[in-house]
Amino acid sequence: MSDSRNTILAVILSAVVLIAWQYFYNIPQMENQRLAEQARKELSKQAQPGNNAATPQDGTASAPQPGAPAAAQPAPVVARDVAIAASPRVKIDTPRLSGSISLKGARIDDLSLVQFRETVDPTSPAIVLYSPRGTAEPYYAEFGWVPATGTSAKLPDSNPVWQQEGSNSLTPTTPVTLKYDNGEGLTFRRVISIDDRYLFSIKDDVANAGKAPVTLLPYALISRHGIPKISGYYILHEGLIGYLGADGLQEYSYKKIDDAKPLESSPDTKGLKWTATDGWLGITDKYWASALLPDTHAQLQARFFSRPLGAIRTYQADYLENPQTIAVGGTGSANTRLFAGAKEASVVGINFPIGGFGGYNRELGLNHFDLLIDWGWFYFITKPMFLALDFFYHLVGNFGLAILLVTVLVKLLFFPLANKSYASMAKMKAVQPQMAALKERYPDDKVKQQQEMMEIYKKEKINPIAGCLPVALQIPVFFSLYKVLFVTIEMRHAPFYGWIKDLSAPDPTNLFTLFGLLHYDPTQLPLIGHYLALGIWPLIMGITMWFQMKLNPKPPDPTQQLIFGWMPLIFTFMLAGFPAGLVIYWAWNNTLSVLQQSFIMRRNGVKVELLDNIKTTFISKKAT
Repeated sequence: MSDSRNTILAVILSAVVLIAWQYFYNIPQMENQRLAEQARKELSKQAQPGNNAATPQDGTASAPQPGAPAAAQPAPVVARDVAIAASPRVKIDTPRLSGSISLKGARIDDLSLVQFRETVDPTSPAIVLYSPRGTAEPYYAEFGWVPATGTSAKLPDSNPVWQQEGSNSLTPTTPVTLKYDNGEGLTFRRVISIDDRYLFSIKDDVANAGKAPVTLLPYALISRHGIPKISGYYILHEGLIGYLGADGLQEYSYKKIDDAKPLESSPDTKGLKWTATDGWLGITDKYWASALLPDTHAQLQARFFSRPLGAIRTYQADYLENPQTIAVGGTGSANTRLFAGAKEASVVGINFPIGGFGGYNRELGLNHFDLLIDWGWFYFITKPMFLALDFFYHLVGNFGLAILLVTVLVKLLFFPLANKSYASMAKMKAVQPQMAALKERYPDDKVKQQQEMMEIYKKEKINPIAGCLPVALQIPVFFSLYKVLFVTIEMRHAPFYGWIKDLSAPDPTNLFTLFGLLHYDPTQLPLIGHYLALGIWPLIMGITMWFQMKLNPKPPDPTQQLIFGWMPLIFTFMLAGFPAGLVIYWAWNNTLSVLQQSFIMRRNGVKVELLDNIKTTFISKKAT
């Protein structure tokens, strides 16, 4: 009976891991290839001469909503450095960010994250977050004013060149002031400051020296042209995101925005609207994000939307604040903030009852800004897992060692349960001769066998399902660690020792290339290529799992023997494409389980037959 339960649980666990492998690795890999090919086709169409599609002009003075489309010819795609050099700029120079602000439109559209590189090679290019319009992947933030209905004031859009005042570069100690005079009595002044992390603060003033009052609405927007290269994994949100007051967390993928209902302004503009207070919104990638952080007391008319631009679509998160009527001789003001950078937990913040980080979430009094990091539905497991890893990382200086220490900690936490489980398994092993005698005594009466078996369990105080517990406890730990390794930037490019340079990536070695001796890529083979990425750590994991299986005698049922015999090999191939940190955890956990179970078996007077069982695998017993 217990063997049957263990078999069923093993099959279920195998199915769970197999499904997870399909969702998290195989299907996303194929989807990424499809999206990359689609993006190449879209960019080639966009670059063709004679494309007469309309180009959106964000923040134009002709409409009461930012981002209203205006008839224009899209320029051909140019190199990023060419687009940057095409307009006068103010340099951005901080310990974590570099780039520039375009004086044409006063737009923040050039931003790189200097502490993060594209690959594990420290000399590889820095991660590019923002790029100007006209490049292959435009992505930028813009701020300003739009006129209320009935107001005809000339307002700066994306075309006028602003005047720079004061400092020649934006640094944490030197803000930048920009000025624009519309020639009709309105003077716009913008002060941009930045901290030493990823937060821009923008203060807009409008002085009215004209002949009549004007009513304007402050706006802010983040715009992205085309769908970027995304991971495409089921457990990760990439796209538009926000926490909008009472409406709570809002997450929409690019596809969901494209499938949304048309907004009133245009049938081609698909999206959603909210009225909210105490909110924030933006666009998130796996590791990076850009988010608008208005005053927490401001009432917002917020939107997520997309609209066509030639062969691609643009995606935008924006908001309008309440209108301000600026009297003659008066001044109107608006304040907002922009987060543009890496989603570091200590910077963004983590809300958790015990431990956690304050970050911007606490410093600025934001509404659940920690949800910018996708902790998932099981955040109550994922967050403490990350906090434990982060604690040990700062203690030992290596996330790989931190994973090993957290595994030991988890083992200690669950030791009382595991102790009872292994003790029950040891007792079950001790009564195996009695079980065999029952089968000989009642060879044709299965019901009687079960009745007598339950009497033995009751007499010896054995829980027949206790053996399932150690395996069951691994499931939530496995997925929480996978989530942490996958979504947190702290794990990105985190090295271990030897050949493991990135714990969040699969083991780079491969058995089928003889670990580098053969110069070809077997993973490119059709149909079976995904299964031919088998590194050293997955092999180590498979061996430790095989040892764990051999710790117990063979099940009496041939079907069970077959399942348990093949399980280590199946798991070796399935986990080969998972992050190396997860495979290291599983191998280390198997090793600790073997040691723990051996100790408990000896303490209960049961012989540890690990070596004997291994020998019988290779040396057939002589017939007696």
